[in-house]
Amino acid sequence: MSVLKNKMTLYGFNNLTKTLSFNIYDVCYAKSAREQRDYIEYIDEQYNSERLTKILCDVTEIIGAHVLNISKQDYDPQGASVTILISEESLPVGLIDRSCNHGEYAMLSTRETVVGHLDKSHVTVHTYPEYHPESAIATFRVDIDVSTCGKVSPLNALDYLIGSFDSDIITIDYRVRGFTRSVDGKKLFMDHDIKSVQDYVDKETLNKYDAIDVNVYQSNVFHTKMLIKELELQNYLFKTDIYELPPRQRLQITDSLRKEMIEIFSGTNVY
Repeated sequence: MSVLKNKMTLYGFNNLTKTLSFNIYDVCYAKSAREQRDYIEYIDEQYNSERLTKILCDVTEIIGAHVLNISKQDYDPQGASVTILISEESLPVGLIDRSCNHGEYAMLSTRETVVGHLDKSHVTVHTYPEYHPESAIATFRVDIDVSTCGKVSPLNALDYLIGSFDSDIITIDYRVRGFTRSVDGKKLFMDHDIKSVQDYVDKETLNKYDAIDVNVYQSNVFHTKMLIKELELQNYLFKTDIYELPPRQRLQITDSLRKEMIEIFSGTNVY
């Protein structure tokens, strides 16, 4: 869905800042300490900084922006971070800071640590794999922030982001800050119509989740939480086949997974 339905004539640059904070949680059952370590290693490999960089570059292209610079880092013992600086319009080479890498992130492979930045806007991602030795449940969290100024909107990349990860729980915050002016000097605190973040999620995807909104319309703050409806146990077993488990144990594992999801979704220790 396009955000800019009705274009308006502005005086100068569109100074509105649109920020999308997108958090996903993937839950897994890994019983032994070895399985838990293997799960963390698997997540680190699947979502290393190189792949996350590709995802964020795709996001930049989807929203119609241009990469100026990239910073990426993998961490020990686990996790990764990527920051991309972007611009709304493509800039002439002479105007780009010489320290920028022009989005050619392949060159970064020769350096252990790299920092990047962009014009007016940025895209960042951080990963947080975790488990507790006394629990058979391991979780993987991804935090993505897309902040833009001008006409480009981070909401246009929402479906792509949801599809890029295995998302059991999704938390989405969208906020428009600041103001811009029309040609007659009137302050404009919003340049597009929005009632809910859910309107920007594909209907087929949305049907897979229970979703709730907590919106503060007068402050241009929109909050949506989504919890997966159907739990197919085989998708949550790490290196274990469902038929290796007796029926009673399958029910116990399913119950543990659902409880974990509900607590993350509600943001409180329910059980």
